[in-house]
Amino acid sequence: MNLVLGVSGSVAAYRSADLARELMRAGFVVRVCLTDAAEKFVTQALFEALTGQPCLTSAFDEPVAGRMAHIDWARSADVILVAPATANTLNKLAAGIADDMLTTLVLASEAPLVIAPAMNPHMYGSEVTRNSLDELRARAASIVEPLEGDVACGEQGQGKLASISAIVDAVREITARSAKLAGKTVLITSGPTREPLDSVRFLSNRSSGKMGSALARAVMLMGGQATLVCGPGSARPPLGAQVVRVETALDMLEAARGLAQRADLIVGAAAVADYRPEQSAHGKIRRSSEPIELRLVPNPDVIAELGKVAKPGVRIVGFAAEPDSALDAARQKIVRKGLFAIAVNNVSRPDAGFDVDSNELSLLFADGRTARSGLQSKLSCALWLLEQIVDSP
Repeated sequence: MNLVLGVSGSVAAYRSADLARELMRAGFVVRVCLTDAAEKFVTQALFEALTGQPCLTSAFDEPVAGRMAHIDWARSADVILVAPATANTLNKLAAGIADDMLTTLVLASEAPLVIAPAMNPHMYGSEVTRNSLDELRARAASIVEPLEGDVACGEQGQGKLASISAIVDAVREITARSAKLAGKTVLITSGPTREPLDSVRFLSNRSSGKMGSALARAVMLMGGQATLVCGPGSARPPLGAQVVRVETALDMLEAARGLAQRADLIVGAAAVADYRPEQSAHGKIRRSSEPIELRLVPNPDVIAELGKVAKPGVRIVGFAAEPDSALDAARQKIVRKGLFAIAVNNVSRPDAGFDVDSNELSLLFADGRTARSGLQSKLSCALWLLEQIVDSP
C-alpha cells in the first residue's frame, strides 16, 4: 500500500526516520513530504535515502515532469500520516488551509488520514487545538494521542509524540478498515421524500440527508462503491458516490429497486413518508373560509420492497427515527421488514437525529444482539455502523 508521511516542524521530527523504516517493514511504500519548518530538523536527502522514493519539500516540487505532485500523490495514496503534527499544521488541516505542499496534498486527497500530534502541552490543551482535533475526528481522521512526559522545552505534560509502535498500529487499523468493503457496492437511501398536495405545497419531514451522505462517505473510506438514492435534503453527497435524486416515496422505490438487484449491502437511511395525499391538485389550492379535508393513503415500505428483489444473502439494514429511547417498535420492524439489523436514533434529542452533525445509534440485530455507538459525528457513526454490519457473523 502507498503511504504519504507528512513531517512538520517539531523536535520530534527526528523520530520520523525510524517511523518511516518501521512502516516500510510493515509493507508500506513510503513517500515523505516535509514542511519548511521540518527541514530545520531533518533533510530531504535523509528520507530519500531511507525510502528510495522522492521527498517533497515545496508546493512547486514536481518529481515527474508534467505531473502535479500534490494531485499525483494525493490520488495514489492509500493512507496519509502526519507525524509529528505541530499545532500549526494540525490547526491548518482542520481549517482547510493549503499554503504548503503537505496541507495542499492532504486537502486534495480522499485517503484516510492519521495524525500524531507533538507539541508543548499548553498548545495541545488550548481551546483552539482541541476544537481542531474535534473537527478532524468528525471528518474520520484517526488521532494518535501524544504521551505524557517531559517535552523539548523543558515543561511536562501531554505533548510527546506517541510511540512508533502505536502510530504504526493506528495506520494498520485504518488501512484494514479501508479494505473491508473493497469490491462491494452499497445501496443507500437517504433524506426525506416530498409528497405533493398541489403544485406548490408538499408533505415532508425534517430529514436533511446528512446521515445518508455520511454513510456514502464511510462506504468509500472502507473501499466500497456507494450508490446514494436521495430525496431533496440539504446535505451534499460526497464526491465519488453515484447519486440518484428523487422526490416522492414512489420515485425512491422505482429508482432503488433496479439498483438493489446489484447491491452487496443495502442501508435504508431515508425518512420516507409513510403516507401521501390520495389526490394531488393541479395548480394551487386557493385559500377560502371553508375547511379542507385531506385524505392520505399509505406509501409502499421502500426498504421492505427492496429486500424482495435483493440478491440472496444480502444484508439489509434499516433506520428507525423514534421520539424516545424505547426500542420495542424497532424490534417489530426487524421482523416485519425482513431486516438483518436496524439502527435506532432518538430524534427528540437536540444533539442527535434530524439536521444536526452528530448522532447516537442503537443497533439491533435480528438475532437479538444489540450495540450502541455513543454520541459521535455522523461520519464516525456511519463508520461504526458499517463495521458492525460487515464484521458481524
